[in-house]
Amino acid sequence: MKLTVTTHKLPGYRATQKTAQRLAEEAVRVVERAVAGRMPDVQVVLTSERHLADVTTAAEFATAHCTDRRVQARALRSAKREARDTAGRSIPLADGGVLVVINVDQHPNEATFAITLVHELVHAMQTSRKDVRERLIAGIRNNLGIERMSRRQCREYDRCLEQEEREAYGAEHLARRVVPSAAAA
Repeated sequence: MKLTVTTHKLPGYRATQKTAQRLAEEAVRVVERAVAGRMPDVQVVLTSERHLADVTTAAEFATAHCTDRRVQARALRSAKREARDTAGRSIPLADGGVLVVINVDQHPNEATFAITLVHELVHAMQTSRKDVRERLIAGIRNNLGIERMSRRQCREYDRCLEQEEREAYGAEHLARRVVPSAAAA
C-alpha cells in the first residue's frame, strides 16, 4: 500500500499539504484496522472547488478509457455544476489504485478534513472487495454514456452504492481517532 498526498493548482498550500500527509497516514492506519478489505494504493489530491471537476473527470476518463471529446465536454460541464457541493470523491484508477480528491475550500479545520478523509478512505477499502472495482468502472462507463447498463443492472448498482455510502457514513466516527476534535464537528 502506497500513499501519496499532492496538491493540484493550489499555490502556497505547503503547510496544508504537510498537515494532510500527517492526517492521511494516521487515517489509513485507523481505517485499515476497522474496515473489512485491503487498502489499495491511494493518491490523495488536494484541490479547490474550481479545479475539482478537472481532476475527477480526468481520472474517470482514464479509468473508463474514454476518448470521445463530446462525452468528455459533457461530463466536465456536469462535474463543474456538482463541484460546489462536493467535499471529496474517490475514484478507482486503471492501475488498481484509488484517487481521493478533496476540496480544501469545504474544510475550514482539521476535524472536518479528517471526517472527509476517513469517509473517502472507507470507499477506497471497499474497492478491494470482490467485484466492487468492476461494478464502479461499469457505473462510470454508464454515466459517461460509453457502455450502457440494463435497468436491472442500474438498480443493482444504485442499491450497492447506497449500501456502501451507509457504511462510509457509519465509519466517520473513526475520525475521532485521527483528530480528537473531530467529535465536535
